[in-house]
This record gives sequence, structure tokens and C-alpha cells, in this order.
Amino acid sequence: MTQKPGGDPGQQAPGKQPATPPAGHEGGPPPVPLAVVGVGASAGGLDAFKRFLQAVPAQTGMAYVLVPHLDPSHESLLVELLARHTPMPVSEAEEGMAVEADRVYVIPPSRYLAIGEGRLRLSAPPESAGHQTAIDFFRRSLAEAYAERAIGIVLSGTGAHGTPGPAGHQGAGAAGHRPAGGAGRPGCSGTRVGAGVLDGRGGLFHRHPVD
Repeated sequence: MTQKPGGDPGQQAPGKQPATPPAGHEGGPPPVPLAVVGVGASAGGLDAFKRFLQAVPAQTGMAYVLVPHLDPSHESLLVELLARHTPMPVSEAEEGMAVEADRVYVIPPSRYLAIGEGRLRLSAPPESAGHQTAIDFFRRSLAEAYAERAIGIVLSGTGAHGTPGPAGHQGAGAAGHRPAGGAGRPGCSGTRVGAGVLDGRGGLFHRHPVD
């Protein structure tokens, strides 16, 4: 399902539609992203996602994959809600979907998301995931697939959310953006900063190598 910018925010798409290439790329190969940005959030993450997308320019040459904590028993409306806050096309991730520059992808409910060879891969949550959340699962695959072209961000989260991501892979890039107050929840994002992987001091796209 793809929500086009400028559409009627009060009207929900009747069903999943094939992703539409950004304007200017019809008939040609899809634009390969310079980097892939994995953005995670848990409780209270909707407002943080909105602020993040409002701050991101429309043409950075990067792709953005959003991995919020979703209620598995409810259909997600994030695509429609977030499309109002960015000129970039926003799509719900589908199996085998190509990852293109200047697009936003949102994980669907009740799925784990991975990335490899330029495509998104969906799977059922593992029966015994331990402490590995959907956020951690995606960020690990992102670091393995894109190395220095992988950027990881945790907007809100508690406990160990996001900690096992790019830090576990030598040469992987990382970035951090921590909204004031941790998206409204005490302790949010503190784990990643404390682990030395995220550093909010340099602004939205502060990036540094991870040993």
C-alpha cells in the first residue's frame, strides 16, 4: 500500500496497491539509495516519526525504513498518517519490494522485516525471539546488507531496544536523533546513547563509524 503525498488524508486506500515510482523515474530503473536509514520506535513513537519525517528533506538520495512497535491485533494506519508529514511516497513494506531512494517504507503488523540485495523481506515473528525485537531484527540485517551505507536511528524505546543493531558489525555506519524528553517517555533512547552507538549531539544525521 502506497500513500501518495497530497492525497485526501481522510480517505483510506481501498486495499494494497503496487508501489508507484517517484516522479521523474517512469520508464527507467528505480533510483538506488545512497544509504538506507532504519528508524525504530516503540511506545509513543508516532509523534516522533512525524517530527522526524517533517525534518527530513524530500530528496536526500536515501531510503527510510520505519519499524515501530505495532499492535498485532489491529490494522496499521501509519502509512496514511505519516504520508501527511512528508512529500516522499510512503508505502507499507511488502515481500520482495525493491528499496528505492527518497521513499519511506513502514513495517506491517505481525511481521518481522529484513533487508537484503536491495529488497525487503517479510517473515512471521520467530516463536522464540528472546530479547530480539522487530527493531533489533531489522537493524541487524540492515548492518549486514549495507555496512557503511547503513544508518540506524532509535527515536523512542525502553530497555535494550535497538542495542544489538549496527554495533555488532564492524564498519557499519550509525546515526542518532533523540527528541527532547525521549519522545515523552523517561528512559527513551538512553540505551543506544549509553552503548556508544547513537550520539544525538551532532544533530539529525550525525554519523560516525562503529568499531
